[in-house]
Amino acid sequence: MDAAHIIDSDLYGHLWSTDEVRDLLSDRGRVAAWIEILVALAEAQAECELIPTEAAREIRTALPSDQPDVAAIAEATRRTAHSTAGLITVLSSRLSERSREWLYYGATVQDLSDTWTAILMRRFSAIALRDLRDIERLALELAEQHRETPMLGRTHGQPGAPITFGYKAVVWATELRRHIERLKELHDRIAVVQLGGAVGTGAVFAELAIDLQETFARRLGLGVPELPWLSARDRIAEFVTWLAMFTGTLAKIGREITNLQRPEIGELRQPELSSNGVGSITMPHKRNPAASEQLVTLARVARSSAGLALEGLVHEHERDGAAWKAEWLLIPESMMVAAASLSFGRQVLDGLEVRSEQMARNLDGQRGYVFSEQAVKAVGLRLGQHRARNLVGAVARTGLNDGLSFEEALVRAESDTGLTREEVVQVLAPSAAVANALAFTDRAVSLCRRAREQDPKWSV
Repeated sequence: MDAAHIIDSDLYGHLWSTDEVRDLLSDRGRVAAWIEILVALAEAQAECELIPTEAAREIRTALPSDQPDVAAIAEATRRTAHSTAGLITVLSSRLSERSREWLYYGATVQDLSDTWTAILMRRFSAIALRDLRDIERLALELAEQHRETPMLGRTHGQPGAPITFGYKAVVWATELRRHIERLKELHDRIAVVQLGGAVGTGAVFAELAIDLQETFARRLGLGVPELPWLSARDRIAEFVTWLAMFTGTLAKIGREITNLQRPEIGELRQPELSSNGVGSITMPHKRNPAASEQLVTLARVARSSAGLALEGLVHEHERDGAAWKAEWLLIPESMMVAAASLSFGRQVLDGLEVRSEQMARNLDGQRGYVFSEQAVKAVGLRLGQHRARNLVGAVARTGLNDGLSFEEALVRAESDTGLTREEVVQVLAPSAAVANALAFTDRAVSLCRRAREQDPKWSV
């Protein structure tokens, strides 16, 4: 069957996911994980003496997760018009008459699907940690390499005051670091089993319900929730919102690169991701920042999924299919676009062209007016801050109208500001304007590198 969704498209799928995550979410990957869960459940139930040990042993032997018959399960699912009955029918056919009665004993669809979701979130967390750390490393290296590279700081799209490119890069790095810290904090909270039976009380397991839940979790390497979470979807909402947050940061980086690559600015350039890349079919001179733009697109999709996940918090009674089944779409989609975002984010920063000469030219092209904050500070020591701001503003406007540099305008206004020519030169010294940018960069880089030493080493 040809792909109908762009994520699965042979033409465009590479823009929307990665093979690594697509394999986790494929039918084959899904069924393999389901079998892993069902085997672990049977073995946990045998350990708790809820089902015969021989049955659990046969379930383990007869249901290898690396050989799922996806086609047969798909056909049986359509025939039964039930999301799980087809799976159980096909798997049961591989078991003896006695053992098949104990497959999926006492469990419900949501026990299986939510536990699979927990496994997905755990595995994706390891992928995200690996890739976020890599992107953070690239940002930190940019911060260190360009610690003293001066450039225009811009506010509201206009030249503001000088910064360094190292400072800009370390802002990216620290934001990525906070997403890593959020992941470390939420990881154990989200990666928990689901085993509650019909309405979440595990009544069929009687007094062994809690022991079984703990044994089941241990066999899968998942955490144990306080109680089954059939109607409590905050874990899903938190995880998907986290995906939207870090893709948003990567989108911010992509948008910044896109803007600073504009020829009239020309301070950054996205690396060429293909030697055969085409910038524009109709305008072949162009070098479009397609990967940087794609980061913005992917983040928009992730944010829409987060909104849908938050809707799931409003859950009716002990199970609400309308809310819960929406997760079947939004979780895989949000994971795939997040994986693509991580891939593009790494590609964009690895080999990013920093045009420091153009940064200097753009800064010099402001003719000193970007040092107005420093001038207000110096005049304010004599006249007071508010009077100084009004006075320096008037001097700047007059100077711009008269075609003067800021230095010339300030020197001409010496009788009003009280600044001598020598003091004006000191005011316009770039070193004073970026001194704190250097200090903040040094501290932030040090803190990030120290935090990296404490990161877990989760297996992908």
